[in-house]
Amino acid sequence: MRKIEIITRPFKLDEVKQRLTKLGIQGMTVTEVKGFGRQRGHKEIYRGAEYQVDFVAKVKIEIVVDDGLVEEIVSTVQEGARTGKVGDGKIFISPVDNAVRIRTGESGAEAL
Repeated sequence: MRKIEIITRPFKLDEVKQRLTKLGIQGMTVTEVKGFGRQRGHKEIYRGAEYQVDFVAKVKIEIVVDDGLVEEIVSTVQEGARTGKVGDGKIFISPVDNAVRIRTGESGAEAL
């Protein structure tokens, strides 16, 4: 099993969610987050004054899937989240040793 964390622009959430649902992903966790990457935030003008925005609003989507689905999910997310501009986000993939469904006690892939 693998945990896939997708950090992307908030307005891309619906498109990524729809694409993941079409692949058969049944559950995901979405968190509103703030951060910065290489662009180190950006400058905005408010009431004539310029100020630095250090942390940019993003969303983080977390899913846990079988190993065989990882490549397809990554390419699908890239297609759905890409704008071609700086700040499109990142995808992180980590191994998951085990998962347990609290209600039934199922573990491993059956818990997904």
